[in-house]
Amino acid sequence: MKANSNSAILKLLAKLGAGADIVSGGELYRALKAGIKPQKIVYSGVGKTSREIEFALKSNILMFNVESFEELEQINKIAGKIKKKARISFRVNPNVDAHTHKYITTGKEGNKFGIRYEDAFDIYIKASKMKNVEIVGVDSHIGSQILDVSAFKLAAEKMSKLIDKLEANGIKIKYIDIGGGLGIKYTAADKPQKPVDLRKTIMPVYSKYKGKTIIVEPGRAIVGDTGILVGEVLYRKTSGTKNFIITNLAMNDLIRPALYESYHNVIPVKKSSTKQQIADVVGPVCESGDFIAKDRKLPVFEQGDFIAVECAGAYGRAMAFQYNSRPRGAEVLVKGSKVKVIRKAETIEDLMSKEVK
Repeated sequence: MKANSNSAILKLLAKLGAGADIVSGGELYRALKAGIKPQKIVYSGVGKTSREIEFALKSNILMFNVESFEELEQINKIAGKIKKKARISFRVNPNVDAHTHKYITTGKEGNKFGIRYEDAFDIYIKASKMKNVEIVGVDSHIGSQILDVSAFKLAAEKMSKLIDKLEANGIKIKYIDIGGGLGIKYTAADKPQKPVDLRKTIMPVYSKYKGKTIIVEPGRAIVGDTGILVGEVLYRKTSGTKNFIITNLAMNDLIRPALYESYHNVIPVKKSSTKQQIADVVGPVCESGDFIAKDRKLPVFEQGDFIAVECAGAYGRAMAFQYNSRPRGAEVLVKGSKVKVIRKAETIEDLMSKEVK
């Protein structure tokens, strides 16, 4: 749901039988409203609030992926207060390098996520003695935009050793959550592997377990390359040796290039020129980091041309914001020749709708 939480998308996935990996009470609310069954919802994230924990318990979600001992204590306390049994697993950090951007690697030691692999057994033992929790699973998530699934095998081998040790000590595991992270093709050089490749990689490790459910969370892989961000060329200018294509698309519409130094292919909606130039595609926000593409070989765009920024279906609108008081655009779902608005464009009035006058 981090990748794209639009309710129309969630409803489509719910009809296909998908569950949801959530990291906030808001995402839980969206998932339930979209028709996703509570028993197919897993709650991850390092900072679950008391209110969110209670909401999830009362909603009867499948399990919490617990990320610290203090969080475990809080879940146990709240579950006792409302007379519920909290199903839990621990997000265990297997200290595996997924070879991705430093901001989106999550499985190495020193990340804020999860608990140390070396501490995992002891914390499971402590949890097994708590009255208001039921241990049902193990969880790991090693990062995002992973193009080589061999890292998943390394994580699986370590998690398998933990599972064996837990079960040898009387702690039964029902669910093995391997997280997500499968990459998509942002650049011509990217060679993303498919879900079937992931299955072939991990099943030699996990096939010995009968009756356990494997959970996978391929958010970006589902929606990333299904979406484009469309904008208009406002102006063109040259500054020294630099060419700039100034558009109405900004870092608040797609923050990934500014935040992750990520690459998104930029193409014309309608090809009108065979000439090319090296240029930066930038937006109107008053920040030097406000760009979509830098030093890119592009068609010579004309004022008023429309451009498409590819692979914006994941972490595009989901991370958009209103910096410089810029209303966010509409979202449109396209199937063949059918077009449906699934979120209206914001207006100037919307910017102030929650402010107290």
